[in-house]
Amino acid sequence: MDKNKLAHEIVEAGRRIYQSGFVAANDGNISVRIDTEHVLITPSGVSKGFMEADALLLVNLTSGETIEGQGRPSTESAMHFDIYRHRPDVQAIVHAHPPTATGFAVAGIPLDELALPELIVTMGTIPLAPYATPGTEALPETLRPFYKEHDAILLANHGAVTMGQSLTEALFKMESVEMCAKILFTARMLGRVQELSDEQVDRLVDARSFYGLKGAHPGKKIIEQRRNKEEKS
Repeated sequence: MDKNKLAHEIVEAGRRIYQSGFVAANDGNISVRIDTEHVLITPSGVSKGFMEADALLLVNLTSGETIEGQGRPSTESAMHFDIYRHRPDVQAIVHAHPPTATGFAVAGIPLDELALPELIVTMGTIPLAPYATPGTEALPETLRPFYKEHDAILLANHGAVTMGQSLTEALFKMESVEMCAKILFTARMLGRVQELSDEQVDRLVDARSFYGLKGAHPGKKIIEQRRNKEEKS
């Protein structure tokens, strides 16, 4: 893949998440897989809204060694590398702190209510991974149970991470996570989240093939998960 082109795409994605208020100061991190052995990733301590393409680091996915660039890779590089190792289909990752979605993460609430057709079709649900100290090896361990069925995950008390087969796809999923969180928050403030029926959810999951959507998705298991949740409550 064209490393220079991807570097400029990362810079543009960084500006978008900064301008959208999904990150502040030096928060967040973005990476793109260059090939089977290398990843282009944002450096630590740099604002995503004011990056230059030559600030990005080319890192060996296996060893974590910096091949090109100055400075240290993002403090969350272990999370990025772990996702790439377990998800060969993933080509790009965005980690940010979108305010409403992160509010759900701080409150310990996953975005798993089956109320929004767009979310059900594209991502199914957005689970909440248990808390782990940011920047440590413990963080990816909390995420692994969700890799197989989810391209977007809330990190307890921390933020969100999204994955895609392109950087644009990963970025759009981050935007969708925040939009879904805003809508569900508004519905909760109005007093009720009206979920779709099992039959309606079933049809939406089937629609994925019509739209040609790829990526991880829990499929019709989300109906069973809802029933189990209702039984426990």
